[in-house]
Amino acid sequence: MIKKHIPNAVTCANLFSGCIGIVYAFNGDLETAAYFVLLSGIFDFFDGFAARALNVKSPIGKELDSLADMVSFGFLPGVVMYQLLGKSDYNAPYLPYLGFFITLFSALRLAKFNIDTRQTEDFIGLNTPMNTLFIVSLPFIQKDYPDIVNATIFLLTLTALLSWLLVSEIRIFSLKFSSVNWRQNKLKYVFLILSALLIPFLKFAAVPFILVLYIGLSILHFRKIPVA
Repeated sequence: MIKKHIPNAVTCANLFSGCIGIVYAFNGDLETAAYFVLLSGIFDFFDGFAARALNVKSPIGKELDSLADMVSFGFLPGVVMYQLLGKSDYNAPYLPYLGFFITLFSALRLAKFNIDTRQTEDFIGLNTPMNTLFIVSLPFIQKDYPDIVNATIFLLTLTALLSWLLVSEIRIFSLKFSSVNWRQNKLKYVFLILSALLIPFLKFAAVPFILVLYIGLSILHFRKIPVA
């Protein structure tokens, strides 16, 4: 049946978008690379949605999803951080390679996800798409805050912090919907509404606040503190 191949085709579209984004990132066009990350994120959301809607989940689909995510949300953000460090205010020959720690810890995070039975519905550690979204927002934020984003110490600290968050034991809610029911997805809707309110005012500068909001709401939620 054709329908059983639809989710995997969507996953491959995620992978293809990530590959194109990497080419742009290596060529220094980080803004275009960011748009391909967004495209990959859309495909990543809908492959699982399609699998559930069509009831065609498969082991190969899960493995393919992780492989695609490793490219789009593991290697690509590593390239972006590599480029940012290469243009930072302390230009040492091998310093930019430290940006690929994002890629290394993304690989560890995805491998852990595949074997961790605690992560069937939510995440343990920051998920790679959200981490990547934050990293690819930096070139846009750089336009308004160049002194901050161009600071080598800032980028290295950020690399270390994000690498830790990827493999941390912080429990974080998933943004994938199994239904549109408000009561079942209230936390997700609250997060999406607040994020949507931030974006028109702050544009790409809203992304760091959205990341903090995401982690903060997750901590409150799993400590059983009402957030809505």
